[in-house]
Amino acid sequence: MKRYLVGGAVRDILLGRPVVDQDYLIVDATPEAFLRRYRRARQVGKTFPVFMLGSAQYAWPRGDDIHEDLLARDLTINAIAMGDSRQIAGRLHFHPLALPDLRDRILRPCGETSMFDDPLRVYRAARFASSLPDFSPHPELIAQMRAVAACGALDDIFAERVAQEVRKALDAAKPSRFFRLLAETGCLLPWMPELEASRHIPAGPPENHGDNTIFDHMCELVDILAGQPIAGWMAVCHDLGKTLTPQSEWPRHLGHDDAGADVAEELGRRLKLPNRVREAGVAAARLHMKAARYAELRPSTRVDMLSWLHKHEMVEPLFDLVSADSGHNVWPLAKRDLTVMLSVHLPGKQRMRGPASGEKLRGLRCQKLAAADKARETQDAGE
Repeated sequence: MKRYLVGGAVRDILLGRPVVDQDYLIVDATPEAFLRRYRRARQVGKTFPVFMLGSAQYAWPRGDDIHEDLLARDLTINAIAMGDSRQIAGRLHFHPLALPDLRDRILRPCGETSMFDDPLRVYRAARFASSLPDFSPHPELIAQMRAVAACGALDDIFAERVAQEVRKALDAAKPSRFFRLLAETGCLLPWMPELEASRHIPAGPPENHGDNTIFDHMCELVDILAGQPIAGWMAVCHDLGKTLTPQSEWPRHLGHDDAGADVAEELGRRLKLPNRVREAGVAAARLHMKAARYAELRPSTRVDMLSWLHKHEMVEPLFDLVSADSGHNVWPLAKRDLTVMLSVHLPGKQRMRGPASGEKLRGLRCQKLAAADKARETQDAGE
């Protein structure tokens, strides 16, 4: 039995990057022989034998041997295998263009039909553009992505697989490259038509947004929030309501926050995002304008906003978005208010009374915030 480390792990070793995922190819052994040796492995592939052992994945070559397997992969820089078992330790096998493309920082398909063989690779390629920001898409990659989009092959991908690539891109070094490459190649459709529409609509008055479109502005924000997938998804969704503004009202977008909640909800449901992620996008659309004016809000409004955000673990992501979007850092004040608010508890006898207890607690917290505001104003006046 020979075992090879393959794909992104070998690529990252050669690039001097941390290795995250470990995928292996098994050669010269049947799946049955593999299971006899690794009894704790569990099968996850149905039509093709794939096993998980710990966090590592084990599979068998596509084609007759390891060389055919490498030629059938997505990008040349991922078509590398390194011997991992004793008799082949350190021995490299690679696509003929893998090492030159690693050296020249190029994202190139392994073959003429690489993107067609599995259309999800379109989104994987765009995600690699976001995680490897110093790599450039080869013209052949762009041509294949456009062709896959044009023939309708993206329609049949499982939504969850597209969503997974979106979330990984938001966690990468430069998420905007994911969205911009998809936009350039026509691959925002059919899964993200809201973002396709946003490419052609001004983000706002020139004095605030220059010549940026909604899409351009979104790309700026996801890069500021890179590595924060929840805040990044909030950035994707926060201005989607602007896509509903009649052209006669451009470049202003009055009421886009309320209008955007339904648009963000529809996008999240189409991608079958986890509930928390989907709700984060809706909350960003609905609340980002109000949160930007946080210091002006009444104590009751602040209590209601913070209570909902705290319950859904979205306080910091929303205020990170607001800071990136508006340039105003209101998080210190919101953090102070949250601490004050959470310090208030109902006396024992007033608990467990359903909605009445909730209203009583809300009232006490509003009073506490109002008192904290007054104390702060007195302190500021004294200084």
